[in-house]
Amino acid sequence: MTTARPMKLGMVGLGRMGANLVRRLMRDGHRCVVYDLDETAVRELTGEGAIGATSLEDLVAKLEKPRAVWLMLPAAVVQPTLDELVPLLEPDDTVIDGGNSFYRDDIARAKRLAAQRLHYVDCGTSGGVWGLERGYCLMIGGEDAAVRRLDPVFRTIAPGRGDAEPTPSRTRNGTAPDGYLHCGPSGAGHFVKMVHNGVEYGMMGAIAEGLSIIRHANVGEKGRATDAETAPLRDPEAYQYDIDVADVAEVWRRGSVVGSWLVDLIADALARSPQLDGFEGRVSDSGEGRWTVNAAIDESVPAPVITSALIERFESRGLGHFTDAALSAMRSEFGGHAEKRG
Repeated sequence: MTTARPMKLGMVGLGRMGANLVRRLMRDGHRCVVYDLDETAVRELTGEGAIGATSLEDLVAKLEKPRAVWLMLPAAVVQPTLDELVPLLEPDDTVIDGGNSFYRDDIARAKRLAAQRLHYVDCGTSGGVWGLERGYCLMIGGEDAAVRRLDPVFRTIAPGRGDAEPTPSRTRNGTAPDGYLHCGPSGAGHFVKMVHNGVEYGMMGAIAEGLSIIRHANVGEKGRATDAETAPLRDPEAYQYDIDVADVAEVWRRGSVVGSWLVDLIADALARSPQLDGFEGRVSDSGEGRWTVNAAIDESVPAPVITSALIERFESRGLGHFTDAALSAMRSEFGGHAEKRG
């Protein structure tokens, strides 16, 4: 499709998602001015039809008033970039933060920019490396007028109705079925995206744990130490299954209530490498899970699944080593239990 309302947008940050956002926008007839510290990324998109910029000042100069500048940057880089960008803008220009900034930072930034008659829109963006073709789910916060003005951009970036079945009981109008939603005032978009990512932690953790339990369903076939330091397996005959985990992931994709894009992705990964060679199991967290747990505590909302999934990510990085060492030391002190190695 080609948009009926083409816009000119500045994109700062041309990583995996930023570059593909530009490509999706240009495919639909929008014009993009692009900037990144990596000049190679700028040249690549310029070769595909974007307008390259050599600096933030150059980017702003190449945009039409009222300007719209989309930041697709790590959360830690947003404020320094704003410090450089904002003095270059003029009243009625808009800054969109499409990364994963902390929603409270959005509230403060929107107030500061409003004092200079600038608009600030926070836009939680989900879709990863697949978004160029599938579209990106957008969760948006900001003033009504600023968000309305950017609607052609959001509509292009979002997936649209596509092949998804309509929700049977839904009768209300709105953009949610198209894959983008104005969630509320400043910070609301990133708040919803924050919780979205917390939910993602829990879903990913549950899928991974389930597949691991299936993978170890043959533990009864293996020898087991018989000493005071090893819990006995009471019924070895109950764990004699050699189940193909890759096939389980594949069958779960077909009509299962746990079928999901996450199951699709792990099924594909297991098809390529049934033992997941090349992955050591060190799982990073970029902040959203922590912020979600903090919000749950502030709201007195029980969130044990998300909290547990976050703690497991800490454990995967060895951050619980001292805790484990302390536990081992206490067992040794009170019971003379020798630490088993290997």
